[in-house]
Amino acid sequence: MILVTVIPGSVDDVGEETVTTVALKDVTKVFRDGTVAVDSINLDVNDGEFMVLLGPSGCGKSTVLRMVAGLEEPTTGAVMLNGELANDLPPRDRKIAMVFQDFALYPHMSVGDNIAFPLKLAGVEPAPRGERVTDVASALGIGDVLPRRPSQLSGGQRQRVAMGRAIVRRPGLFLMDEPLSNLDSGLRAELRAEISGLTRELGVTTMYVTHDQAEALTMADRVAIMRKGVLQDVGTPTQVYNRPATLYVAAFLGSPRMNLLEASVYVHLDRYVTLTLGDQALYLPWDDIRSRAVAHYHGERIVVGMRAEALTPVAPDSPGDVLHGRIRYLEHHGHESLAFLDIGATAIMVDEIGALPDGDTPTGQRGLRRFSQVMQRLTVRTSREPASTSADHNRTSVLADPGRHHRRPAELAVRLAPYPAVTAGHSLAIKVRMDALHFFDDRGDRIDVGWR
Repeated sequence: MILVTVIPGSVDDVGEETVTTVALKDVTKVFRDGTVAVDSINLDVNDGEFMVLLGPSGCGKSTVLRMVAGLEEPTTGAVMLNGELANDLPPRDRKIAMVFQDFALYPHMSVGDNIAFPLKLAGVEPAPRGERVTDVASALGIGDVLPRRPSQLSGGQRQRVAMGRAIVRRPGLFLMDEPLSNLDSGLRAELRAEISGLTRELGVTTMYVTHDQAEALTMADRVAIMRKGVLQDVGTPTQVYNRPATLYVAAFLGSPRMNLLEASVYVHLDRYVTLTLGDQALYLPWDDIRSRAVAHYHGERIVVGMRAEALTPVAPDSPGDVLHGRIRYLEHHGHESLAFLDIGATAIMVDEIGALPDGDTPTGQRGLRRFSQVMQRLTVRTSREPASTSADHNRTSVLADPGRHHRRPAELAVRLAPYPAVTAGHSLAIKVRMDALHFFDDRGDRIDVGWR
């Protein structure tokens, strides 16, 4: 693990615990080859908050961290620390400790000397320096290995040493760039609990970068999800999971992934809104507040999202909103089984690595890939909806354009009991919780009213 340690100008400065807030104002980073790594990001991190930047490789999350640390200069925009512009502030003056994915401890030093190194450089006297090292090592569970060299430690212990070297300075801001990605899954789970607990106990503002949604949802006070340099959604783990702002966020979070189905909308005023999925249909009650928003897409196609927890196997003749399908295949996970059903609907495929099909706009908000067949635009509208405009035409044309490999028969993921008494080919009836459905337009933006 590489640690960027800010060496303050005085001993007293090292001993003081500082409170740091971070604000990014329209921050953009364009590299010399023209690559837009970060595109107009606005993000605030509060005092003592644990903020996780989540996204796939290459989405710009590490670049954001490096700009906050002062290791990269923003092309445009402002990086604010404690309300003051920090664009030209050198890293040593930002009271920041930054930990990268690849740790690098001094091999010729003991664990204790590695942890104490930034304090020694700052001129802290041996006695208080030793006390602080002992306290930090005890908190991290490595108090008994202080005399050892890094080569005598396990990967998890070396990770703790690098964390201790950051913590011992009592910085105002922790920046962590995938610090657990090189560890096995069991150790990752253990350390992420320790890291989140320790940073909250210290009250230190933390920005943590990861591509692992489990880390993000379990550690964060808030999650900022990025795609191709663009901020897609910001909120608490509960908010971004239960009410994702974009189709991309909906597809990115959750295991198994959210079922995303193409649906045609038909409005029956004062009764219900029909969502046609292939040869089957769901009925959104008119008294559901979301029905008014969905009704604006009468005669058009939208994307309906449903997580596995919103689907329950029932008897074939059960009343209510029930979908019927045939099991294509099963996955057994010990504590549960997943059945993947063919319900005769069409699935929507979302780009997983952030690249957009040729011709799409690079805003990052167009999470929906183009469909593989030309879909005729339906012109029937409700009396409430205004006549078509050029902007409306542009919105629907994304669905109308041909593409490749972006539509396929839906495989509806449904949770079952472990090792159920069904196999591939069996028929299943699935009851749908209508209040747990998600709706997105053809650009991948959430369809909802007062949703966050």
